[in-house]
Amino acid sequence: VKNAYLLVYSEKLGVNINIAEGKTGKIPANPKQANHLASVGKLFTATLIGMLKEKGLLDFEDHISQYLDAELMQGLHVYKGIDYSAEITIKQLLTQTSGLNDVFFPLLKKMIDEHDFEMTVIEALKWGKTNLKPISKPGKKHFYTDTNYYLLGLIIESITKKNFHEVMHEMIFNPLKMNNAYINGFSSPKIQLEYPPANIYLYNTNFINNKKVAQLDYAGGGVVAPLHEFLVFMKALVNHQLVTKDTLNQMIEDDINMGFPVLGFRYGYSVWKPKAIPFLMPKKLYCWGCVGATGAFMFYHPQTESFIIGTFNDLAYTSKALRFMLMKVVKPLSDI
Repeated sequence: VKNAYLLVYSEKLGVNINIAEGKTGKIPANPKQANHLASVGKLFTATLIGMLKEKGLLDFEDHISQYLDAELMQGLHVYKGIDYSAEITIKQLLTQTSGLNDVFFPLLKKMIDEHDFEMTVIEALKWGKTNLKPISKPGKKHFYTDTNYYLLGLIIESITKKNFHEVMHEMIFNPLKMNNAYINGFSSPKIQLEYPPANIYLYNTNFINNKKVAQLDYAGGGVVAPLHEFLVFMKALVNHQLVTKDTLNQMIEDDINMGFPVLGFRYGYSVWKPKAIPFLMPKKLYCWGCVGATGAFMFYHPQTESFIIGTFNDLAYTSKALRFMLMKVVKPLSDI
């Protein structure tokens, strides 16, 4: 691990920790640095969808074909010779149950192997139609992909007639005064930090300033901000400042088993939750939040009203970070 960041905040317990270790290049890690929390950004996308639903601009059960370009929809989901594209709903994208395959990691590997290779999100989705087969029929199985969240980003653009990053700034960053937050590769922060964003490592390569990879972040996980601004977002979500209590409860409770390789977790609308398992996962460890493949996490622990946000900024730490968060942070907090 080249750098690591952790924020733990609980007004109820009187806990306020914000620490950083390691380096970005030759610069010592600083808690004020912006961090790219990878797929933690999916919870921002899901929240935008919830906000649009509350404005009456969409419904979770709507078919995505209502909002997306006919050319993109054509042959999007052909499984065992049958075209299911028209059956996919917004809810299935949110819960990762559309049956579509993941385009991000295959294309990331191509970008590493072929230095002049790059793609827009639309091109990536079209590439997926040609080169990848769906995993299952829509609504049958959880399969975690960035593909689903790219489509959600495009739905947000279709409804608002604005770019995804503009909507994110207008509906979330600006109202919450997240002045240092931005969408990687697409926008800039309102106020530039004096520190560089923390390096983030995929396959031992630093990708924080890689514009080609940033094109593939998009609505699947492009939010970059200091941890204290991620805290502002989570507080607003928990306190129903962004979506109502009913919508938030649906995002958390309308869930499905994730299955291998994250056995023991359920997935809502970009919300991860550990299942209570006697002796292994006691109820007091119950928390909900979002995870990023680079060892990133952003969770709320209702019992202690604690917010736990952090990252190891390394793809090799995906599962280790989740264990660290539960056993080294949530468990000690729940024992207080």
